[in-house]
Amino acid sequence: MPVQLNAPVVDDLLPIKGVRIGVAQAGIRKANRKDLTVFLLDEGCAVGAVFTQNRYAAAPVQVCREHLASGAGTRALVINTGNANAGTGEPGLADARQTCTALARCLNIPHEQVLPFSTGVIMEPLPMDRLLAGLPTALADAAQPQHDSGAQWLSAAQGIMTTDTLPKAASVSFDLAGKPIHATGIAKGAGMIRPNMATMLGFLATDAAVAPALMGDLARRLADVSFNRVTVDGDTSTNDSFVVIATGRAGQPVVTDLDSPAGQALVAALTPLAQRLAHAIVRDGEGATKFITVRVDGGRDSQECLLAAYAIAHSPLVKTAFFASDPNLGRILAAVGYAGINDLDIRGIDLRLGDVHVVKQGGRNPDYREEDGARVMKEPEILVHVSLGRGSATETVWTCDFSHDYVTINADYRS
Repeated sequence: MPVQLNAPVVDDLLPIKGVRIGVAQAGIRKANRKDLTVFLLDEGCAVGAVFTQNRYAAAPVQVCREHLASGAGTRALVINTGNANAGTGEPGLADARQTCTALARCLNIPHEQVLPFSTGVIMEPLPMDRLLAGLPTALADAAQPQHDSGAQWLSAAQGIMTTDTLPKAASVSFDLAGKPIHATGIAKGAGMIRPNMATMLGFLATDAAVAPALMGDLARRLADVSFNRVTVDGDTSTNDSFVVIATGRAGQPVVTDLDSPAGQALVAALTPLAQRLAHAIVRDGEGATKFITVRVDGGRDSQECLLAAYAIAHSPLVKTAFFASDPNLGRILAAVGYAGINDLDIRGIDLRLGDVHVVKQGGRNPDYREEDGARVMKEPEILVHVSLGRGSATETVWTCDFSHDYVTINADYRS
């Protein structure tokens, strides 16, 4: 049973003024499921995004980059699930562009103002007839009165799911410059998760006012402390995308510098929302039974802390040991040892598992008892804390275990 967050309650999700959402069943891969979503943005919204660093970036990622670079602004997003439109060559690019053109004609806007997103099976042609036929239904849904409620955000979270077992959505509210600010986000992902963006799919909107030139940096800052710190299986998707929207409808003075007091307050308020969405992906990892926090401190810099943390988080031997609740903790030490940290002195390493001190100064703690390690390993949420003993840097990564179900889900993914 995945260690998921509970399904979000509609009343907990806040509508964001300036954003309307429509969802349709287009039959892109499976019948009778939500699989086509549109976000319609009022004029004046500011948008920023970060994307996968996989060199095999999907067609919609390439088109999104082109459209954002054009400087035309963004008025709509279109997202399909069931088909990634990745590894599809020039025909895939043509399909992504046709999708933008079709939606732009419906909205009477330039096609560069539409950003496309896809998720699902790689290297299969996008069924354009079904996708295009579904757009009017999604637009009609966006025009309904409920677009002013949080219910549409939940519907969108359901509409972008693939192997997810639960929709992932959350909201926060806070004050900025004396004005109440709302923010809501959704995400999808359960496998092929190791974001490496400069997510999975993630969409976060706030009614705060932010200068358009800052939006790319805002998206990067949020991704770097949330989606870029989670991993399920170490695979970086071809379609990872994280979009941040600021509608400016809250009426507070425009944030023009993210390092100003207002900018820092905005980033600090949105970070927990981005992290909650990222954690939800790990908690819903394919076949996951445990949520694991890997904290590495005592590094000379952030990079070597991340090397150690990801070596632990990606190790199949470590992850299967957690699934079995087997305190075979030498596997963690081995991962730290091969992480690629130059001139690492193992005599400085300490390892704690939850409240249990396992390794002291590079060797087994004389007071460590395996039954204590086994007790922690049985818990659904576990902290692995490694100290490198060579500096003051610290980093945290979130991951999950590997179960039999992970293999089953991915073996049957296309059926």
